[in-house]
Amino acid sequence: MTDNDAEGSWLIPVDRSQESPREPGPIDLRRTFLQPAYSGIPTFMGAPVCLNQEDLRAGAVDVAVFGVPLDSSSGHRGAAYGPRAMRSDERYLFNTPELLINASTRVSPFKVLKVVDYGDAPVDIFSVEKSLPSIASTVREVADLGAVPVILGGDHSLMIASVGALAELYGPDKVGVVHFDAHPDCHEHVFGHRITHGTPLRRLIEDHRIPGRNFVQVGLRTPSGPDDALFNWMRRNGLRTHFMAEIERLGFPAVLDRVIEEVLDGPEFVYLSLDIDVLDPAYAPGTGTPEPGGLTPRELFPAFRRICAETNVIGIDVVEVAPHLDPGYSTTMNARRAIFEGLTGLAMRKAGMTSSDYVNPIASGQLKFPLT
Repeated sequence: MTDNDAEGSWLIPVDRSQESPREPGPIDLRRTFLQPAYSGIPTFMGAPVCLNQEDLRAGAVDVAVFGVPLDSSSGHRGAAYGPRAMRSDERYLFNTPELLINASTRVSPFKVLKVVDYGDAPVDIFSVEKSLPSIASTVREVADLGAVPVILGGDHSLMIASVGALAELYGPDKVGVVHFDAHPDCHEHVFGHRITHGTPLRRLIEDHRIPGRNFVQVGLRTPSGPDDALFNWMRRNGLRTHFMAEIERLGFPAVLDRVIEEVLDGPEFVYLSLDIDVLDPAYAPGTGTPEPGGLTPRELFPAFRRICAETNVIGIDVVEVAPHLDPGYSTTMNARRAIFEGLTGLAMRKAGMTSSDYVNPIASGQLKFPLT
């Protein structure tokens, strides 16, 4: 047996003893300030890289983006390539984060926040169960410093580790979760397996990591469930669930107001989880379990921005992006734009721009451009 065959070898860190010493801090991998999006070593939106917690601390990082390339619990493989796609399938002409500005708010998040790419959490590609502690440890490396982990999935099972780690840090009653998804993800098991992309909420609730009433779900619409038994389990455990039927009846802005009110009903901190299949397949075909009749990007993007600006968000994940099913790159682009909107909201909150549903008055048409 070689070292590569040994159990746990996927956790062995790179030996850097022969490398030249350097001062801790983020590493900018660009050769030039302005470069095409298809040039250079891909990091998330061109952000600098941190290799360890010392780099995060020295850089006074606000947000650390990292991947969880794991899809062994989904049944539909391919989401493990999601983190790489969200880094490298950039379609903008340039990939210079300092020049990116949010068109709705006129906020440049990378000028307000120190955002870095933290690489990928180590995973066991054959075992989601063995991967969860490593994912949780990577979340804590970021969160222990007061920074916000932004997690690129990977399948939704990673939420067991990420939310569990943050609940351990902040206290289970103090963390609320806004869960955008076409599916309830709170099944007892999927084909007899209790840890899958369809069971993370059930595991978190039954393991007493997060109370059921602290979950606010948005966009459910699948014909495969919840069946009556699961539907009643969700009601008994106090989940606040907003089906697409409610959104169609009341309109998304009214439902979003309810979502924000509910997630602040008790919790002090908010975790924001986006399964990309909450979007209609017209906008997100690149996912393993698409469901017709979903949200539009026009609804999702302001929601991400508002939640991050108006609540105390301590963690974000975007999961189930399967690039091999994404012929026009639309899924990847929409996933990345949702994160950009979330970063904008975090920047707005840091800058004190926390009024409800803020948009720039000129961009929104409330004020006209001056004539001179």
